[in-house]
Amino acid sequence: MRTQLEMESTLREILQHREPGSDIHVFGYGSLMWNPGVEHIASFKARVHGWHRCFCLRCVIGRGTPETPGLMLAMDRGGSCNGMLVRIPADKVLEEMTLLWRREMSWGSYQARWVTAWAGAVPIRAVTFVVNRRHERYIRGLNPQQAARLIDTGYGRLGTCRAYFDATMLRLRELGIRDRGMEELEARLGSA
Repeated sequence: MRTQLEMESTLREILQHREPGSDIHVFGYGSLMWNPGVEHIASFKARVHGWHRCFCLRCVIGRGTPETPGLMLAMDRGGSCNGMLVRIPADKVLEEMTLLWRREMSWGSYQARWVTAWAGAVPIRAVTFVVNRRHERYIRGLNPQQAARLIDTGYGRLGTCRAYFDATMLRLRELGIRDRGMEELEARLGSA
């Protein structure tokens, strides 16, 4: 787990690349789409190139335990990802980003990055959370059947991985976003 000092340092590093006094956009591709957990003044669809949505983080806290591990989403290298941008107002950036940092950055399994998100033809600088490939929870090369099994059986104090998956799929559909990888996993759930 990251220390408070490490958390503050990584947040400061990201925020120093923001234009002073400006709003900040955050790109969500999983639970940030259906539960942003931060005060925001707008949300809309966007696409990020160079990264794809992937169940590649072993989950042993929250929606998994060591006995009933699950899988969580991250963005991994390659491809592109359709998701949602949330816009945090300038006067709330530090407060809301601190909350987001506690949620996403505490365990070191994610790295915060500035990316270019495309809202139609409009490029927007945004912060997102990509997988830390050096983290012990990173799993490379799971086939869809293996991933479906972990999603089907993973549960912890925050609920099941299946509920997390279903909420993400519901939000993708509400936004009119198709994700073939997620659809392939969905077809295998319950039969893993």
